[in-house]
Amino acid sequence: MWAHPAQLPPEGDWRTWLFLGGRGAGKTRAGAEWLRLQATPGRRLALVGPTLHDVREVMVQGPSGLANIGSAETRPTYETSRRRLVWPNGAVAYAFSAEDPEGLRGPQFHAAWADEFAAWRRSEEVLAMLRLGLRLGDDPRLVITTTPKGTPALRRLMEEPGCRTTRASTQANAQALAPGFIKGLQALYGGTRLEAQELDGLVLAPDGALWTPEMVASCRGEAPADLQPVIVAVDPPATAGGDACGIVVVGKTGGMAWVLADRSVRGEAPLGWASAVGRAVADFGAREVVAEVNQGGDMVETVLRLAGVSVPVRPVRARLGKKSRAEPVAALYEQGRVRHAAPMPELEEELMAFGAAAPKSSPDRADALVWAVSELLLKADGLPRVRRV
Repeated sequence: MWAHPAQLPPEGDWRTWLFLGGRGAGKTRAGAEWLRLQATPGRRLALVGPTLHDVREVMVQGPSGLANIGSAETRPTYETSRRRLVWPNGAVAYAFSAEDPEGLRGPQFHAAWADEFAAWRRSEEVLAMLRLGLRLGDDPRLVITTTPKGTPALRRLMEEPGCRTTRASTQANAQALAPGFIKGLQALYGGTRLEAQELDGLVLAPDGALWTPEMVASCRGEAPADLQPVIVAVDPPATAGGDACGIVVVGKTGGMAWVLADRSVRGEAPLGWASAVGRAVADFGAREVVAEVNQGGDMVETVLRLAGVSVPVRPVRARLGKKSRAEPVAALYEQGRVRHAAPMPELEEELMAFGAAAPKSSPDRADALVWAVSELLLKADGLPRVRRV
């Protein structure tokens, strides 16, 4: 009844649920509520935190911890000497520190909750040992709750096929926080990397990216109603089931572009992502689809037609590298000529990583945005084009 959407487990088949959230976004309560539901008679569970102190003081005995939620008669008791939590029905959860991966060697579990993964110093080693112990029952699952940091380990976790991610900013849980908490921190840290990471819950790249948190924070606003034209840009995946298909909707008014939605999809066959494009066209009344054809050539337009896309499809072909194509669009953001009509965390994370380092996967959402803004503003402005010879 009280949970906000990010606190609820994802639907469908998943092995790992990753909840990324700002400070006070309700991550601990979400992890505790999920594990409480797993504590049925005879089940063995695992609790993993940065230290044993964190497990006891936050995950177990904190205000949103396992010992303080649910009805009084069903609450578990923490046995400090044995580092375990025991429910009246016989379910047991064992506490482990991320400082000691070897401590997870041997025990086995039906389910596990891991907290503040991005703060673990040996995160991937601990995660591997924990997963090797998830081997009891018909469907062992893992929930990971963390405030994000731009670590390689967290980025690799987010890209795992069996991982489902939910996100929440601190604002999403404002009703559970002290009055003035969010407003006070925004006054101090608004538009900085600290706000983007610790309050908005975004995964930031190292310095050097084309887009900064300040640029992204300042570009949000309410889109006008008279945008003309509206287009959908598509960056198709090279293979089915691999990278995401970038699908971004952008409209124009005067000399400004408005990013209206990120409709990107992952793991879809060609007809699946083409149908998502068709829905975006219909929902926003787009007059044209701009599609990169480097990978698929004529097949891209053919699949879009099969999916029922009836508006014109403009093929575009990349002749420059991704960073070279993106630099003029980043400059438009600096000029205040591109705005976002709503928060789009995954797209904005890709923008803030663009150019900082070579990503493991393609920045498909950002690529689609670059194509759309280039078509609406750069070509329309008649800016000179550069071609390498």
